[in-house]
Amino acid sequence: MLNWVEIDATALRNNLKLFREKIGGKVELAPVVKSNAYGHGMLTVTGLCQDLADRLCVNSLGEAAALRRAGVELPIVVMGYVEQDDLAELVEMDLQPVVSNLPTLDRLAAEAGRQSRTVKVHLKAETGTHRQGAARRDLQPFVERIAASPGLALEGLSTHYANIEDTTDHSFATAQIATFGAARKAVEGWHGKPVPVCHTACSAATLLLQETHMDLVRIGIALYGLWPSRETLVSCRDEGGELPDLRPVMTWKSRIAQIGTVEEGSYIGYGCTYRTTRESKIAVLPCGYNEGYDRRLSGVGHVLIRGRRAPVRGRVCMNMTMVDVTDIPDAGLEDEAVLLGAQDDERISAEQLSGWCGTIPYEVVTRVNPALPRIVVRPEN
Repeated sequence: MLNWVEIDATALRNNLKLFREKIGGKVELAPVVKSNAYGHGMLTVTGLCQDLADRLCVNSLGEAAALRRAGVELPIVVMGYVEQDDLAELVEMDLQPVVSNLPTLDRLAAEAGRQSRTVKVHLKAETGTHRQGAARRDLQPFVERIAASPGLALEGLSTHYANIEDTTDHSFATAQIATFGAARKAVEGWHGKPVPVCHTACSAATLLLQETHMDLVRIGIALYGLWPSRETLVSCRDEGGELPDLRPVMTWKSRIAQIGTVEEGSYIGYGCTYRTTRESKIAVLPCGYNEGYDRRLSGVGHVLIRGRRAPVRGRVCMNMTMVDVTDIPDAGLEDEAVLLGAQDDERISAEQLSGWCGTIPYEVVTRVNPALPRIVVRPEN
């Protein structure tokens, strides 16, 4: 293989068990495997973690359908919008949609009746993100229509935090918790009984605020061993106690496809953006922005070869990246190059890559091309 991703099964299950221990046995644990499991491989990750999960969370109907075709029987919550013409398929596959508009709810009711099935619906309460959801004052018609529809059952009430991981001041999140509490009280009043599953907690909320755990937590980025942000790490540290041992799950690798010596003063790559300052040994990796290696890493990134850092020279190309191995004299053709992860005593982290790119770790891992093989490994330590 020229380019591939290794998925550390031991690290993944370690991270899941950390959260299970943190939330206890009465709170459901729902891994978020949307967006190809944040780039880690949705089917691969699900196969490794479903015995430890109570439900799964995805974004789209297509993702849920792929899981069902793979034989996954766990309850699946579809958090993103599903087109009304596709709701028949959603009902047929026994999926649980998150709903925040009445036309979708009406179409679900009709389709559930046609198929003689019951759809478990999660309502989305708007509490401060203003992205999805209905405000508390607008939720009553949803509850009334569910009550009037034999094919619908109110399974859950959810929301999402706008500002819990980008700050060490969690007052906005605390205000959202209060807003959600008011929405929950109103919904349960109209419904005449408790909502079975109330859920608001993402990774950062689960780590920082126990009051967000409620009935279910949705663990995304931290499942893959990445801190939601530096601020989340700082907040956890400020609370005292031992930090959770989150272990990165992904290692991304390529190989040297060409290696050669160029003279001092030679330009490397498109645009003549880098000129050698000495006779240099340049290695070409068959991996570029098509494979997910960000073009913003041009001239600033590093890869690991034989346990040492090799700087990126010139522009990252569509399918190739050039690195300087002058100071790695034993580097040779088809040597492994680590783009993300550890090699010997060195590590290139998602945080470091995102810093070089001016983005966040979420984007770095999620944009690794899904066509690259995901290989499960089980390191001994």
